[in-house]
Amino acid sequence: MNSAASLNENKIAFFSTQPYDKTFFNQYNEFGFELDFFETQLNPQTVTLIQECSIVCVFVNDIVNEAVIKQLAEKNVKIIALRCAGFNNVDLEAAKKYNLKVCRVPAYSPQAVAEHAMAMILTLNRKTHKAYNRVREQNFSLNGLLGFDLYGKTIGIIGTGNIGKAFAKITLGFGCKVLAYDIVTNLEMEKDGVVFTTLNNVFKECDIISLHCPLNEQTKHVIKEESIALMKDHVMIINTSRGGLIETAAVIEGLKEGKIGYLGIDVYEQEEKLFFRDLSADIIQDDAIQRLMSFPNVLVTAHQAFFTNEALTQIALVTFNNIKALLTEHDIENKAALLV
Repeated sequence: MNSAASLNENKIAFFSTQPYDKTFFNQYNEFGFELDFFETQLNPQTVTLIQECSIVCVFVNDIVNEAVIKQLAEKNVKIIALRCAGFNNVDLEAAKKYNLKVCRVPAYSPQAVAEHAMAMILTLNRKTHKAYNRVREQNFSLNGLLGFDLYGKTIGIIGTGNIGKAFAKITLGFGCKVLAYDIVTNLEMEKDGVVFTTLNNVFKECDIISLHCPLNEQTKHVIKEESIALMKDHVMIINTSRGGLIETAAVIEGLKEGKIGYLGIDVYEQEEKLFFRDLSADIIQDDAIQRLMSFPNVLVTAHQAFFTNEALTQIALVTFNNIKALLTEHDIENKAALLV
């Protein structure tokens, strides 16, 4: 039935859900919404799962293009709620065209992602993952585990929003020199000792480069052959933001040539086919990710930087509050949460 009268305005259809999504959203459902969880990704084929529902809640790898939005509108869906900060997977112009409201969680726990970025740096540098496995096999040799002091190294931050700012504080605490690039200079970060400079200077001068910017037309493949060529030999690159910031083929070549000394990625350009799934019994068809994982100086985690108790709590609370505000035509408290 497509009539508006048949809709349940308090029913939310969740896509790409994992057990922890159900746990946290059920726990913090203070407004009494009816929650319908689907493990599958939202795409043009799975829209049919939505029945008599006015709200859909999606995650980073759901496909919310014009074809999907058109079908949502035909089903009288009124709100698309993202339970994440990034929104590059949503066609906002199509949402306007079909009169759907779109909201997101602009900040949940910047510290969660920033701390994971530092964890990746420390793991790649001090090789704690390899040491753990080695000692479990009763191999107590230190050969091959040599690292370097972070103290005094130059770290570059591309993108100084909430997460970039939190990461800067962590790196300053290690005694690093911090260079940053963003379209707007953050005066508070400058007072803390961060030096804002050009993007090319970040590429040229930094021992470690960490990406904390959104994915858009200007930032897509910011790490590519030309930018890698500017970097120091054996540079470390960390990406906990969006997979599309890195041109995968270019970093593979950089790793093969030894230009890139370390790579840590929590996101991947084609991750929607891989991440958040158990593929341990499958043959992975993605040759690029297989090649990346074959390098001894590459660390891949499966989009887990956000995955803390504090972050999941905030995601649930903010998502519900956003939806309640839109349903009651009240202003969303954080203006950055409302996209359409």
